Amino acid sequence: MATPVRNTQTIYEDVLTNYLISMARTVESSVVCALDALLCPNLERAGALSSQVFLVEPRVNEMEMMIDDHAVRMLRTGLLDDEEIRRVVASQKIANDLERVGDLAVNISERVLSLAEMNVAVTPPELESMSGAVRGMLGRSLGALIFRNVVLASEVLESDDVVDCYRDQIFEHLLAGMIQEPSRAAPHMQFVLATRYLERIADHATNIAEDIIFWVRGLDVRHGRARINVEERNYPEKKS
Repeated sequence: MATPVRNTQTIYEDVLTNYLISMARTVESSVVCALDALLCPNLERAGALSSQVFLVEPRVNEMEMMIDDHAVRMLRTGLLDDEEIRRVVASQKIANDLERVGDLAVNISERVLSLAEMNVAVTPPELESMSGAVRGMLGRSLGALIFRNVVLASEVLESDDVVDCYRDQIFEHLLAGMIQEPSRAAPHMQFVLATRYLERIADHATNIAEDIIFWVRGLDVRHGRARINVEERNYPEKKS
């Protein structure tokens, strides 16, 4: 039979997880708006989508602070076991990465507005594929968070190189265009910055996946250390 202290700890854990999932879904929605705006040929619609991103940013910042405050309260109890400590530490790190992803969505939206001022609506052909890859990485990392799923997390780690390849392809395409037509340098630089922000979102999705693995398995896989053994794919995953 659970003690009152144990019941209280369980409530704290559930609240922390719910805060984190709520923040993750808010940030994902913000990124989707930013990417839709970037790829949208209708400049008025793109501007409206970008405005939604700007409105969400203060809420994301507030969510990060709430998670940090709640995590500190949990640590102060001194009653956490190893898995619970990993949960709290991972949650704080994930919240920080999510806040940065929210900032990058704002950065992309700012590039959209700059392109609109230049009356540029045509995007590089590879940008849609890169955006899709980044959106997929972020979605899988948040799925790994919601379901504490190491398989999804490991798939995110395996996808990072794909995004880097898209970045390089787009940069080469844009650089060639600027050399051929110097008048296109200004809008092309906006797209170069946008690809950099997309790459950073993918990096943060990778960080989140690494933190999920640390939380669930207790393994530190940062910087290529102790990559998940293929046999672990057969282990049952925890559900929230």
